[in-house]
Amino acid sequence: MSRSVARVPTLSASRYLQQLAKHWSHKMEVDFTPEEGTILFPNGSKLEMRADSETLDIVLTVPDGEDTARMREVVSSHLDRFAFREAPLTFDWREG
Repeated sequence: MSRSVARVPTLSASRYLQQLAKHWSHKMEVDFTPEEGTILFPNGSKLEMRADSETLDIVLTVPDGEDTARMREVVSSHLDRFAFREAPLTFDWREG
């Protein structure tokens, strides 16, 4: 498993977390509150998010054999779409 983490500075973290969770709830297993969310992808990847007043913290776990860079791009591009007023957001992806 590959584990990537990012801390995304934004004052709208809770809103973006909820928008992304609702968007993907039609296709994937999703569980969320205004402060935390988990999304399970069909390829076995898992996205965990935590929102506070200044940041959106992201943990992305990708199974061996899956494309971690592509999964990072899927997550960041979708969040940027919801954050169009302040996009592009800053994703400081690192191994975690």
